[in-house]
Amino acid sequence: MTKTPDSQYKRLLREILENGTITESQQGVDALTLMAPQSLRFRFSNGFPIITERKISKKIWGQAIGEIIGFINGARTQEELSSYGCRWWKYWVTEEKCKKRGLEPGDMGLGSYGVAFHDFPTSEGPAYNQFKNIIEQIIEQPYLRTHFITPWIPQYTIRGKRKQQKVVVCPCHGWIHIRIIDNKLTLHMFQRSSDTPIGLPANLAQYAALTMMIAHVTGYEAYEYIHSFSDAHMFVDQIEHVKTMLEREDKTLPTMKLNVGTGKKKKSLFDFRVDDFELQDYYPHPGIWDIPVAI
Repeated sequence: MTKTPDSQYKRLLREILENGTITESQQGVDALTLMAPQSLRFRFSNGFPIITERKISKKIWGQAIGEIIGFINGARTQEELSSYGCRWWKYWVTEEKCKKRGLEPGDMGLGSYGVAFHDFPTSEGPAYNQFKNIIEQIIEQPYLRTHFITPWIPQYTIRGKRKQQKVVVCPCHGWIHIRIIDNKLTLHMFQRSSDTPIGLPANLAQYAALTMMIAHVTGYEAYEYIHSFSDAHMFVDQIEHVKTMLEREDKTLPTMKLNVGTGKKKKSLFDFRVDDFELQDYYPHPGIWDIPVAI
């Protein structure tokens, strides 16, 4: 099947530029914010959603996939995430930021992704592993509409008077709904807050990779990845870089291959690693290396 060029990312950036509202942010840099823009839909037959408007190196997409693998395995600290190939949380788990939340340096906290996904607190005994149980449910009852996962543990994300937030960064992404239709698997991820020039390209790569991993261990075709937003924004010091990307022509998306063929099939979702992924046919525009990151 011949791929067609994909312009969805540019459409989103343009939509924010044209319709967004200037808002204050806790990072100290104003943002141009658009609530609930149109979702992005990626059928794997037309490529894997690593953007082509600027080059995303393996150092970035590899860390993004390593991050989601670490989170589904329960990683909560920078040291644990590093063992899965993701090192960028060091900027958010500094001694200063962790102390503010009553945490040890390097600790993302009780309300972090790894805890929610792998060790969700319950009142009935042991912590609850969401992904383990969802994989079992998909295999046993694939037709259900309740294959749903949340990254949100509300008692640890709340803040205010006499309240102590117990997470360095409240989860921005990871509300996941999976559907099996005609033996094809679609994963729909809802994102609370998206830094579209910097964070979104990593999120697209990691959740599309997660779609492939779940399809592999449940025996279904990885059909489509859908990405929806609540707050989609770009910081004002990123706007000129965004305009550069909007001037570039549309290109086809690359292909992502899972190196787990005959004799290598993974039996468990938790066994995947970054080296299982191989990016092919990636011909992006040149990288833009100086886009500011709000921390």
